[in-house]
Amino acid sequence: MNHSNIGTSRLTAQHVVQADFASPEDVVRHMGAMQAQDYAGAKWSIGLRTKNCTATDVEQAVADRKIVRTWPQRGTIHFVVPEELRWRLQLSTPRILAAAKRRHENLDLTQADFDKARDLFYRALQGDKQLSRSALMQLLDTNGIPAAGQRGYHILWYLAQTGHLCFGPLEGKQVTFALLDDWVPAVPEISRDEALHRLVEKYFVSHGPAPLHDLAWWSGLTVADVKKGLEMAKTSLEAIVVSDTTYYLARGLEPLESPGTFLLPGFDEFVLGYKNRSAVLPLEHASKVCPGGNGIFLPTIVQDGQIIGTWKRKVRSSGTSVEPTYFVSEMAGTNLENPITRYTQFQSL
Repeated sequence: MNHSNIGTSRLTAQHVVQADFASPEDVVRHMGAMQAQDYAGAKWSIGLRTKNCTATDVEQAVADRKIVRTWPQRGTIHFVVPEELRWRLQLSTPRILAAAKRRHENLDLTQADFDKARDLFYRALQGDKQLSRSALMQLLDTNGIPAAGQRGYHILWYLAQTGHLCFGPLEGKQVTFALLDDWVPAVPEISRDEALHRLVEKYFVSHGPAPLHDLAWWSGLTVADVKKGLEMAKTSLEAIVVSDTTYYLARGLEPLESPGTFLLPGFDEFVLGYKNRSAVLPLEHASKVCPGGNGIFLPTIVQDGQIIGTWKRKVRSSGTSVEPTYFVSEMAGTNLENPITRYTQFQSL
């Protein structure tokens, strides 16, 4: 393996090439956690790794509680499978809350505010109910907890991060929230060491080849924790050295040399699963994927493991189309017929 085929190896490990999973929950279970702040894009991230799932199938998996959308790591919204959520929170919550302390102080949010909001939401949501974000914001305001100026958002975030809330299904275009204890059945607790073992093994099997620092960034854990988990998981992993950097991946991973062309959503794990993206995205084109470095990632065109451009979805009366923008003019002749057909079928069926 060399630097040029790291991207094709990642497409294979992430099952973008094979697209052989039967259900949304199978995809999420394999990937461990999948970026989901862009709900529509996250659905397509799942769909492109399955045999024939549609957007409706992914939404149904959410409604059936087979996948859960919440803040399990790095303070960012992801999809996870229910049985893994609590141990992921166990690993991530202490560091994330410590990092958020100053922001909460600036918003004049106290532990008493969080506790009062928790009690209000438990009373409102108990009995397996779901309420929209706007309804919960109103509940805060009417009970003496101002929700303006991002205070309400941070209260929801805090209560999800501490294992009290998670997202429910959409209500029209409105997000809803539910009590985690209602939405996700309790499972036997595992030790912190076992949680580290599972997280490290799952990441490198699903995202490898990748170096340790990518996993530390992706998970929000320390490099020391990642190394500890790696020591426990190393029997199922292989280490390779490329340009003086050690990468870890599943044993026996065999990537295709020319896996083809794919349309990925903006926050797909192929891009957001790594801190260092230079193996698949040349530095001179990085700003074209995340313009202005504002944290908003555009959908990408990937050919044979390399990001060659971006794309936009266009909805017209005649149907859905895709408008590509390539980094270099020589790629303008890229055949996107099959990727576009697959994407439009996912959206429409």
